[in-house]
Amino acid sequence: MGPGNDERDAEAIAEAATRPTMRFVPLKEAAQLDMQALHRARERLVAERTALINQMRALLLERGIVLPQRRQSLATWVDAPVADGEPDPLSPRIRLLVTDMRSEWAELDRRIGVFDDEFLASARQDEAARRAATVPGIGPINATALVAAVGDASAFRSARDLAAWLGLVPRQATTGGRPKLLGITKRGSRYLRKNLIHGARAVLPRLAAMDTRLGHWLRDLLARAHKNTVVVALANKLARIVWAVLARGRTYAAAVS
Repeated sequence: MGPGNDERDAEAIAEAATRPTMRFVPLKEAAQLDMQALHRARERLVAERTALINQMRALLLERGIVLPQRRQSLATWVDAPVADGEPDPLSPRIRLLVTDMRSEWAELDRRIGVFDDEFLASARQDEAARRAATVPGIGPINATALVAAVGDASAFRSARDLAAWLGLVPRQATTGGRPKLLGITKRGSRYLRKNLIHGARAVLPRLAAMDTRLGHWLRDLLARAHKNTVVVALANKLARIVWAVLARGRTYAAAVS
């Protein structure tokens, strides 16, 4: 009888340990694991809120009520009392249902806000998160999530390794010896990648207007590529800057051109 899976796994681990280029994943500290658990709990609440809002929009749309996509527009319409003398566009039972859903939405907002306050306090107290938060587009949520996931970034040999781990580098396809760049790989943590892209989208107009190397790079890219492509490229750049900040123990300072 040949060796079992356990024996093969042990042999593979022993073989890998002898290779000088082999990289190992460092064990996370308890605080990092706790922070990741908090982020997962918040993400679940955000998903529940999004599903609830979408259901409310669909319910109103069925009754011919079309509202702007902003959450505040929907909240304002639902919270506004029906004017005296005007008929309610909703039946009494559906009005009661919408009011109940609005209360559930408000409770989800409150619970998400508790997490946000905790992340803000953690980002102020933790040195690494505080340094990461100096990078544009990296607020308390991104800073605490990144530090919880990568620690001091020593597990990554370069900034590109971190960007690749996050799935923010382009895939390559080679035909006839000629490489062709495709879309990003989307490997790694979907949560971190999504938050980085949201952060990049939020700060893109401000950074592109600045007289810095990053600003000139963004303006040149915007002249040649679609805005969504530029947003992902900026997210890649921000991830690389975060690696430099965490790995070298510095804060971010924009380089003036």
